[in-house]
Amino acid sequence: MALEITDANFQTEVLASDKLTMIDFWAEWCGPCRAIGPVVEELAKEYEGVVKVGKLNVDHNPQVSLNYGITSIPAILFIKNGEVVDKLVGAQPKANFVKKIETHK
Repeated sequence: MALEITDANFQTEVLASDKLTMIDFWAEWCGPCRAIGPVVEELAKEYEGVVKVGKLNVDHNPQVSLNYGITSIPAILFIKNGEVVDKLVGAQPKANFVKKIETHK
């Protein structure tokens, strides 16, 4: 299952991690966010132990969203060693996520 990323645990779960972390910035009211939700969950299972896959609810965690300039969702950031190494915006096919993960893991 995808990890719940929050303003409170972002530092330890994402920035302090040496693994690639894929974060889905989403909200309950966002249709495209709900559409990619199952894909994010599949990736969390498929890459368990290799890549951290998390979801951050922008309504409940405004600080991280603000820090990274998230203005439209779904937005997916790929962060490794504390740096954003890639980004996807909008609903995407699973293959696009896999390509980014395989490039940076």
